Amino acid sequence: MSLRGARDETCVDIHIPDDIDWKRLDKSRFFCLGSVLFSGVSGALYPIVVLKTRQQVLVNGTPCYKLAGLILRNEGIRGFYRGFSTSLMGTIPARSLYMGTLEIAKSNVSSLAVNFGFSEVAAAPIANAAAGLSAAMVAQLVWTPVDVVSQRLMVQGGSNLSSAMVKYSGGIDAFRKIVYSDGLRGLYRGFGISIFTYAPSNAMWWGSYSVANRFIWSGVGCYNRNKDGGGFRPSSTSVVAVQTVSSVMASGVSALVTMPLDTVKTRMQVLDEGGGRPKVIQTVRNLLNDGGFCACYRGLIPRWISMSMSATTMITTYEFLKRMSTRKPENR
Repeated sequence: MSLRGARDETCVDIHIPDDIDWKRLDKSRFFCLGSVLFSGVSGALYPIVVLKTRQQVLVNGTPCYKLAGLILRNEGIRGFYRGFSTSLMGTIPARSLYMGTLEIAKSNVSSLAVNFGFSEVAAAPIANAAAGLSAAMVAQLVWTPVDVVSQRLMVQGGSNLSSAMVKYSGGIDAFRKIVYSDGLRGLYRGFGISIFTYAPSNAMWWGSYSVANRFIWSGVGCYNRNKDGGGFRPSSTSVVAVQTVSSVMASGVSALVTMPLDTVKTRMQVLDEGGGRPKVIQTVRNLLNDGGFCACYRGLIPRWISMSMSATTMITTYEFLKRMSTRKPENR
């Protein structure tokens, strides 16, 4: 794939690897290998998710580093992995739905955008944003119940939490108690706001990532002027470096814009505020009374770090997965 560094004549063509579309993938290898790789990624990043979740539901704000110290001192390493087994069981089907929807939507929307007269440069962020939006909406059908159960387990053992919170002995116990008290609807607490949070967040991330990636490669093209007039072919290390910087930039934009929605969603799924099924308006009022508008951004740093690390490992793992799952030409 040749990407023009910039319109300036001094810039050179960047020969980066072609994007692998849905038709070129070995589907069984893609999903099986993807489940293993992303389960490992989830395990590595889970402690940061626990920190973020606890910060969002604390009665009084506690700095991230102090909270991490409290968890380690009072609960040990296991405190950072509360609810992980439950989360992992849901991650595999949810991630499979997400990856499948993402690739199908990206391939179809890209072709459709080009047919409508958009250039390939303009079609890429459009297709990425639409694919991220679609994938997030479909995956939430699985992720929301998993979030409700795992997040309740995450905050158990934390100090400064509501004393009225129900205690659970594990994922199955939490599932039973939630269904018993609220019915199946209890497992979908915050489903609407989850869609409203993750769908735009994913659309923004994938769209921003596409733009940032192309912008960085354009800068690289101008920097690596070739006196012989040939193109620049980056090493695999350079490709990963650009993917990393692009994902961090996209994560920053996405985290900053959607953080208040994520905080409200988490509190709705975890806390029983005022008794009965929590409402969005009441949850927002309680949150603002608890700490004003700044309370909406509790856990921003852990979320930004979590999103950046998750996005970086996700995009590099994802590209590696796609190349490992590419069918040979004779089998296509």
